Amino acid sequence: MLSVKYIRCHGSGNRFLMLDAVAHPQLEALADHPALIEALCTHQERMDGLLLTVRVGNEYGMRMFNTDGSEAEMCGNGIRCVARQAQAYVGEKVAEFPLWSGGVRHAIRREEPIYGSIPTYRVDIRIQLTSADFPSAESEGWIGRPIAELDSDLRFTFLNLGNPHLTAECAHIDLDTLTRLGEQVKTLPELLPHGVNVSLFRHIDEEEIYTATYERGVGLTSSCGTAMTACSTTACLLGLCRTEHPIRVRNSGGMVRCCCHRKGASITTSLSGNATYEAEGVLTLDIDTERIVGMEHEEPCQAEIAQYEAFLKTIQ
Repeated sequence: MLSVKYIRCHGSGNRFLMLDAVAHPQLEALADHPALIEALCTHQERMDGLLLTVRVGNEYGMRMFNTDGSEAEMCGNGIRCVARQAQAYVGEKVAEFPLWSGGVRHAIRREEPIYGSIPTYRVDIRIQLTSADFPSAESEGWIGRPIAELDSDLRFTFLNLGNPHLTAECAHIDLDTLTRLGEQVKTLPELLPHGVNVSLFRHIDEEEIYTATYERGVGLTSSCGTAMTACSTTACLLGLCRTEHPIRVRNSGGMVRCCCHRKGASITTSLSGNATYEAEGVLTLDIDTERIVGMEHEEPCQAEIAQYEAFLKTIQ
């Protein structure tokens, strides 16, 4: 039996249950129990995923699990929450530190609050335009091109941010269309052998876009950090927004700031946004029997919830 502190948190409305596997290394065994992960994500309240803050050598990292128990290579919203928890280990005076995810070392920076006193972190995400996740793009990339198997009108861009993304700009975001695309990619293993996150985005001006995402292993989600990063990068690749200039990226869960940096063939896009704690409590688990014994003593973080609600009013 294992009793640990849990935190309900969110980045841009992307909600997670977060556990500290630095203090409790036994929690990493959860990776072998997808049914238990799924139960944790739906017990009492539905979460978008499970986050583990882990030790990686002398540094720290994130493991993120989708609601179906599958592990994601990267999560832009989740890593900001893990950065906040890891801050206690690296020291409150340290503004910049690395975090690992999916075998990649990401630069993290604590930033000035995005609004009020909201804890805000930035992660720099390296972008690849080709990968084995989309063999059709392996030779020269796939930027603003149709994919006949998915849609005859949309023009897709493939990007890999540690996890694979297809993005498409459109005049109007239709969630039924997005759901169809997200479900359809599951039926195309030869084209997309590992699945893919699918996003539609609307270009507002050269400083702002609006996004929606069907997330691999999750479904329609109010927010996906790597998807917002992918969409802002796509907007720059298509000439809709400018590199080296901040872009406001909005979705139904909130807003982040992205900035695409390009040097030759190298692309890195920064993602800055909130890391909000909604509640804290105590979780008791029996990992061997895959049983949640209890989630107790939950205390809501009312001040942080109120701050984020006030922030949402400023961007609607």
